[in-house]
Amino acid sequence: MFVEEYRKAPQSTWIMKPCGKSQGLGIFLINKLSKLKRWSREANKNPLQPQLSRECYVISRYINNPLLIGGKKFDLRLYVIVTSFRPLKAYQFKLGFCRFCTVKYDTSVAELDNMFVHLTNVAVQKHGDEYNSLHGGKLSVQNLRLHLESTRGKETTEKLFDEISWLIIHSLKAVQPVMATDRHCFECYGYDIIIDNKLKPWLIEVNASPSLTSTTANDRILKHKLIDNILSLVLPPSGHPDVRWNKIVAPETLGDFELLIDEDLVNQEDGCSDRHNNKSNYRWK
Repeated sequence: MFVEEYRKAPQSTWIMKPCGKSQGLGIFLINKLSKLKRWSREANKNPLQPQLSRECYVISRYINNPLLIGGKKFDLRLYVIVTSFRPLKAYQFKLGFCRFCTVKYDTSVAELDNMFVHLTNVAVQKHGDEYNSLHGGKLSVQNLRLHLESTRGKETTEKLFDEISWLIIHSLKAVQPVMATDRHCFECYGYDIIIDNKLKPWLIEVNASPSLTSTTANDRILKHKLIDNILSLVLPPSGHPDVRWNKIVAPETLGDFELLIDEDLVNQEDGCSDRHNNKSNYRWK
């Protein structure tokens, strides 16, 4: 199947990601089918790592026109908490951040194996010579928004962030039928999203139990607030042990979360929307 897709766009670059690893481990780029075949042969021949031949990988077309700031590639890490899948109820944390590469973006063949150019993972970038431990290669989403408003305009920026919210909603709807649901449970997801130079957002992956390791002082503040807000959102207040207490969460309980989708409200109010027209089947903020 991949060979068929490759032949449709033979000039494309593809990215290989192992399913069972994190922090950028095992990821590499290819632009020729021969490189993939050579990698497969070497993995099968390696007596020290026989698991490579059985390891599951995801291969997808590489986004080779990313939006650059200062000539460098970046992606967004956003946090979403889901308190119910059926009905779907999710909240988005407003204080996400961008993760930057330390080396300027270059699509040349010579730089194809340079992960400091292509992978934004902090676990990778912190080993680079240009890594700055003060800011950790990170920029707040609020500052990204200000940058885009000044360079692309406020209306275009609002459209981009609306599309990101819809991207998250559709990803949750896609897996909703197969997810276990329990009113006693919740999950915090780490969304990795990249923006191309046409300001189109692309979902890279969704991480369950995302890393909450802090690399800078600002990082520590953000993640402390994330955990604090999650506990306020999911734990019933004193005297309310019933798990149905959070059917409608009070605004003061949200902290820096905002309601993304609540199908309970959709059912009650016929799908009216605060920020979109009634073509929407969801109520979200």
